[in-house]
Amino acid sequence: MNLIFEIFISGALVVSGIFGFVGSYGLVKLKSTLQRLHAPTKATTLGVGGVLVASMLYFYASTGHISVHEMLIAVFLLLTAPIIANFIAKTYMARNLRASDLPKSQSRKGWALYEDPPKP
Repeated sequence: MNLIFEIFISGALVVSGIFGFVGSYGLVKLKSTLQRLHAPTKATTLGVGGVLVASMLYFYASTGHISVHEMLIAVFLLLTAPIIANFIAKTYMARNLRASDLPKSQSRKGWALYEDPPKP
């Protein structure tokens, strides 16, 4: 394997390890649920993405073919992380907040969890 590939693979693994550590540390140390929400959805997603990039580079350097499996995992991860974050935030809002606690909505329909009172 070429030295350039080894350097890029090592760099991607180190960067992904740092992001994974920061995301895991944030998940443990942050106080509220909404603060903890950012750790797994942002930092840990980048950490796993870095490992997938390193794996794609390794298999390309070893075999000369691009691995489709890692690309599919990365696409799935990038599509599902924001949806999971939205579900966690809505669950937190439904369990811990009342409609009066929320700021006014910019839309006519109000917040998705609460219905606006009927207008006369």
